[in-house]
Amino acid sequence: MRRDVFQAIADPTRRAIITLIAFQAMTPNALAEHFDTSRQAVSKHIKILTQCELLKQEQSGREIYYHFNAKKMKEVSDWLKPFEQLWETRFNQLDKVLHKLKSKK
Repeated sequence: MRRDVFQAIADPTRRAIITLIAFQAMTPNALAEHFDTSRQAVSKHIKILTQCELLKQEQSGREIYYHFNAKKMKEVSDWLKPFEQLWETRFNQLDKVLHKLKSKK
């Protein structure tokens, strides 16, 4: 089953896993050391991230290392890009309104 990438990154634990793995490949046991949950819970998060292709696994001897798939995250970034301009415009408008209100005081 292929998972939705946005549903996967909505979870704070999965975002934390992505952040850790973005810096270096890690095994599930190494990842689990960073969380106050069971190794099985971390494995479930890893499975979801792998299913939506944000992580890739690589066998090295008896260990499985998980790597960050930057290409998949770029797809997410590309999808969000059109919205960034809209948000930027609205924030600029809000800044102007707040500046006017502040200068009236």
